[in-house]
Amino acid sequence: MKTRTIALTMALCFLAAAGCLASDVNMGTWKLNEAKSKLAPGATKNNTVVYQAVGDQMQVTIEGTTADGKPVHIEWTGKFDGKFYPLTGDPNNDERSYKQINGRTLEGTSKKAGKVTSNTRIVVAADGKSRTVTSSGTNAKGQKVTTVAVYDKE
Repeated sequence: MKTRTIALTMALCFLAAAGCLASDVNMGTWKLNEAKSKLAPGATKNNTVVYQAVGDQMQVTIEGTTADGKPVHIEWTGKFDGKFYPLTGDPNNDERSYKQINGRTLEGTSKKAGKVTSNTRIVVAADGKSRTVTSSGTNAKGQKVTTVAVYDKE
């Protein structure tokens, strides 16, 4: 009986955690709306961003193109807990952290070799149909840049 109670409790905890991730407004596929965006010159275009649950973590997959038209595939898997997790596929960053500010807002920080390269704020619109990603940082030439990318939910 005790084993059954423990197993049932663990199953309910797992379902509750999965339910929390599933209700996250960031979940799903987001497409860049270039007409509404203000991308910094030379910035990588993140054309498609996908958020999906992987166990108790979130996986963010980005498909984009560099300023010279080369394809980019970036992946990050972690929690929105403010801790840094490895990032792959991004020549300018090797780790990233996200922190949940409220139900519709995330703040992120990216690093390369331990040095902060950018700070990002992601805000999902109240209707859940779009999101605005504002990033400030330093480009590969050491110049300060700000990018505002608007995405529409698919």
